[in-house]
Amino acid sequence: MTPPPVVRIHGLIGAFDSPGGLAGHVAPPLLGYGPHQSMPAAGISLPAQVEHLRAYLDRHFPGEAVDLVGHSVGGAVAMLLAHAYPRHVRRIVNVEGNFTLADAFWSASVARMDAAAAEAMLEGFRADPLAWLARAVDAPAPHWRAVASRWLALQPAATLRAMAASVVAVTGAPDYLPALRQVFARHPVYLLSGRRSHDGWDVPEWAWRACAGHQVLDDCGHLMMLERPTAFAAALRQCLGHDQV
Repeated sequence: MTPPPVVRIHGLIGAFDSPGGLAGHVAPPLLGYGPHQSMPAAGISLPAQVEHLRAYLDRHFPGEAVDLVGHSVGGAVAMLLAHAYPRHVRRIVNVEGNFTLADAFWSASVARMDAAAAEAMLEGFRADPLAWLARAVDAPAPHWRAVASRWLALQPAATLRAMAASVVAVTGAPDYLPALRQVFARHPVYLLSGRRSHDGWDVPEWAWRACAGHQVLDDCGHLMMLERPTAFAAALRQCLGHDQV
């Protein structure tokens, strides 16, 4: 039996590259990213991303329930998509996605920036991509420079500000965690983290109890798909049950 399609949802910066032998995966760029960089900031938000992805699913996988893998902010988008359109989703792997405002500390910082400050921040990252990676990776390998440069080129600063502001607004709203509880009740949700970043992931105790399973990958942090791509791919296959179909 062919496994269901897998839709990977990227985070605040870049794409969701995931080498390591994964087949049948798609990673559509969100609004404001890649081919959608010209999207006005006023039209960019987490709810808008949900509708963008719902339209993508309706075009490419009509009538199918897909598996979602959401990383960081993309984890929040995945959960919101499953909440709004439960019939579109079979399983979810939440890869250090935002549960509370404690997970949105960097988004909160970006959301407070004016346009000039956000532009300067992004240009600084682009000037030294490995230094940017070093914020999440202990020892960035030199050959990762090209990947980091490409990720940093995929969105303008205006997109970062709009997304960051929406992350703060949505995850800080009183109805956010109740919505996530409904997703856990309806769908198998798997939680995946890196050993170095695991303790900083603010997952409520009820979510650990309600999840269908959780894994912590050793020797990596928030960018585990870059640091340990083969182990990351194996963890996804296990969570999604694709090794058994």
